[in-house]
Amino acid sequence: MTMPTQAAALEFSPRADAFDAADTRKRVKAILLGSMGNLIEWYDVYAYSAFSLYFAASFFPNGDPVAQQLSTSVIFAAGFVARPFGGLLFGHFADRYGRRNMLMWSVMLMCFGSLLIGLTPTYATIGVGAPIVLTIARILQGISQGGEYGTSATYLAEVAHPDRRGFYSGVWYMTLIGGQLCAITLLLILQKLVLTPEQLRAWGWRIPFIIGAALAVYTSMMRKDMHESEHFTQSQKVARNESGFRAAMKHWKTMLLVVGVTVGGTSAFYTYTTYMQKFLKLSVGLTDDQTTTVVTISLLVAIILQPLYGALSDKYGRKPLLVSFGVLGTLFTYPLLTTLQRTHSALIATLLIIAAWMIVSGYTSITAIVKAEMFPTNVRALGVGLPYALTASIFGGTVDSVALAFKNAGHESWFFWYATACIFVSLLFYLALPDTKRHSRMEQHA
Repeated sequence: MTMPTQAAALEFSPRADAFDAADTRKRVKAILLGSMGNLIEWYDVYAYSAFSLYFAASFFPNGDPVAQQLSTSVIFAAGFVARPFGGLLFGHFADRYGRRNMLMWSVMLMCFGSLLIGLTPTYATIGVGAPIVLTIARILQGISQGGEYGTSATYLAEVAHPDRRGFYSGVWYMTLIGGQLCAITLLLILQKLVLTPEQLRAWGWRIPFIIGAALAVYTSMMRKDMHESEHFTQSQKVARNESGFRAAMKHWKTMLLVVGVTVGGTSAFYTYTTYMQKFLKLSVGLTDDQTTTVVTISLLVAIILQPLYGALSDKYGRKPLLVSFGVLGTLFTYPLLTTLQRTHSALIATLLIIAAWMIVSGYTSITAIVKAEMFPTNVRALGVGLPYALTASIFGGTVDSVALAFKNAGHESWFFWYATACIFVSLLFYLALPDTKRHSRMEQHA
């Protein structure tokens, strides 16, 4: 694969404490360009989850609704199985050839995967070929997303002001949650203003994937204006031949630490995002409109929380937020989900999910920067992307499948204990983790 010519480095004020307007504008523009693709990537992923309630029968015509959702959830998880390959491939090339190049490639791969889903014939047309093509498309999306996360998080960390990295990590995560919000908002518009439920199930579910593919093309064009980070160009001068998988393996203990940090947060995140729509519909018993409205409101609150929590980490450190998430998540995940399961009120459901986000945001708002601060520049994209993708594929992408499998077996509450256990495991790592704000390796090139 031929790599594009490396762009010039994005140079900022040499004074770490300088907050002049020009310097700030450069940083903000770079972060927004880097985050824009992140939003599109996650929009495409969440579009699959949000609209699966409508297209499941098109690919799996036989079986009850729970079994159909379980089948689409297994395919959803297949994309996560592919994410480590994306983290390895894109992370290696991002550390070798630059963050900008790989951010452009990742969003174009997502475009192809989304377009494939939007154009795939149904089971009635091509039989078993339909779910096979759907699986291939999800695998392509998974490879793309695995590459996007580590590279995008690395680029964010390297261009953000040292004293505002937590805040911009929260801004970056706003785009991640914003991807789902865009998918849910589109669903709400289609449900209430444009299409009937029958039309959504017949062909309307294709609309978000066509839109996602078009947005990915636009984002790729915008990313051509991105500049390379100064951290990367400096690293190339002193450690050009010390990047790649072999160099990253010298930091295997730190990569294992990333796994431990991620387990609880990724399981909690997917519980309250991709799975929550199915949970509200199939377990709580809300209508389609109520489900979409509850998820939309809770995501709006979650977006607001991210930069606020990130700013707190800039002032008080990363570790207090992580430990708070670990303790509160361990104590309250089971009570929150149990109470949510038993309520039939959309208002109470909204308040409970917002309460959950007030806990989970202690992890989500700073997860990108915490991982980036653990590694030197020459292996940062691979060091962040690969272990995160592995953990997300095992404990994040399988949330829907695990939860629905417990429900199908008549033991739905077992999933609540499972989610609690994942958070408790991460809490042990948070307690042992040095505060990366005060012990950062951001300025180390190798």
